[in-house]
Amino acid sequence: MAGPISSAAVSPGLPANGAQTGATDLWRAKAKDAAQKFESQFLAQMIGQMFEGIETDGPLGGGFGEEMFRSMMTDAMAKQMTQAGGIGLADTVQREMLKLQGLT
Repeated sequence: MAGPISSAAVSPGLPANGAQTGATDLWRAKAKDAAQKFESQFLAQMIGQMFEGIETDGPLGGGFGEEMFRSMMTDAMAKQMTQAGGIGLADTVQREMLKLQGLT
């Protein structure tokens, strides 16, 4: 029966025994960035669904141009929401990523 998996086996680039070095700080920063990007994408999908039923025609509608650029607008809105604190998803994802790396 195999023993517990070490952090070095999971991520060979990590220092052994969870030593606090510049490398672990780099992993934490990368995990935070990835978690924020994940939350931003999640929010963009949710916002996109919210705008799905809104028609773009009419006297004040943007027409085809609005339809084309709507995804860019939802991405920008999601990034702003994430930078302002988001919905807490990034913190949870980051914590789980660090746990998997052995950097609790």
